Amino acid sequence: MKTIAIIPARGHSKRLPKKNIKLLGGIPLLVHSINYAKQFDFIDAVYVSTDCESTRAIALAHGAEVIERPKHLAGDFEPTVSALKHVLGAINTKVDAVVLLQATNPLRPKELLQDAFTIFNQVKAGSLFTVSQNHLKFGTIKNEQFKPYNYKPGQRSQDLEPLYYENGLLYITKASCILNDEIITKDAYPLVIDHPFAKVDIDTQDDFDYAAFMLNHYNNE
Repeated sequence: MKTIAIIPARGHSKRLPKKNIKLLGGIPLLVHSINYAKQFDFIDAVYVSTDCESTRAIALAHGAEVIERPKHLAGDFEPTVSALKHVLGAINTKVDAVVLLQATNPLRPKELLQDAFTIFNQVKAGSLFTVSQNHLKFGTIKNEQFKPYNYKPGQRSQDLEPLYYENGLLYITKASCILNDEIITKDAYPLVIDHPFAKVDIDTQDDFDYAAFMLNHYNNE
């Protein structure tokens, strides 16, 4: 089965300019995902999809192949699946599965992808994605009134019905599903990850500072 990794990395970001090439632990942010993918033998190639020349140069220097993303596929509201479809069309070779690694989720448990890929092949689903359990008490506010959503007032947090969130660490999807505009399919397997790295998702400077703290903390253990 031919499996490729794709790392989408647009050149512009409104809240944290040039975040994908900003140095985290001494290397550009997107390189964390490139290096992560390259350590697994079942990944046949690592592609970076970008519209930015600086990002392109960095990706090539660190062993990734680059697919230049057209401007019309690099807008703020363009879905990620568009970039993945463009890569599949551009490389003009048969691909069975795509591993999506988001540059903004640079920290991942070392064996996560190997474990996820093994499960993906076992369950025979169209896709697999990582989730983490939520331990917060959520509610809505309407007419200045708070209405609990996932708990009853006075209920202990440990007694909440488990809810899970998409943490963005990784996605594995059959290429055929991506060509049908799906990353998370209806039969997707939710792989539960209980790890502090699941809380690292960089969109702002505060997020970046937290990622730097977590990287430093785990490197020093």
